[in-house]
Amino acid sequence: MRNKVVTKEEAVSQIRSGSAIMVGGFGQVGTPLLLIDELLRQGQRDLTIISNNVGEPGRGLGLLLEHGRIRKAIGSYFTSNPVVGQHYLRGEIEVQLIPQGSFSEAIRAGGAGIGGFYTRASAGTTLAEGKEQKVINGQLYVLEYPLVADVSLIRAYRADTLGNLTYRKTARNFNPVMATAGKLVIAEVDEVVSPGDLDPESIVTPHLYVDFVVQRGMM
Repeated sequence: MRNKVVTKEEAVSQIRSGSAIMVGGFGQVGTPLLLIDELLRQGQRDLTIISNNVGEPGRGLGLLLEHGRIRKAIGSYFTSNPVVGQHYLRGEIEVQLIPQGSFSEAIRAGGAGIGGFYTRASAGTTLAEGKEQKVINGQLYVLEYPLVADVSLIRAYRADTLGNLTYRKTARNFNPVMATAGKLVIAEVDEVVSPGDLDPESIVTPHLYVDFVVQRGMM
């Protein structure tokens, strides 16, 4: 098994313009800010960002938005960054809003190879317009399709050199499920240890899902 620890420059250079990218985090908690900053520096553009929100003004994904790098945003909570609305009203970005539970389940379905699922979330609202709907046991349900990405950028706490990951508290949020739904998975971590140093019971994301590990502070 190979050592998956690389520099941020090497990892992010694998991302191409036009890619669909899942980005972990809820607000700024659990967001791979180092990888996002490197993505901004390298200049990839026309990106589809799949994330709970689009950062904050001047920080995280908000920087990519303000520099015109995001073509489409798919997520559930954009009000933390009013710049999203400004870009949308000017026709500079496409937005797809999905209820948060459906959003998380769509990512899980993508990672599990599930073709879709019915949910009552959004039934009878404008978010359900144009989507297949079905009455099940007298209740209206909406068909949601899975979400997958070319790349998943995730934030973990510790990794071993093989790519096994552990998480810290609420930083876990969307990160583990996004690690299953990206063709290429890059993990930003605080600490890297040798194989065998992680408690097997604490490993949430197995190494088979992870392609590259970038340690914060690593040059």
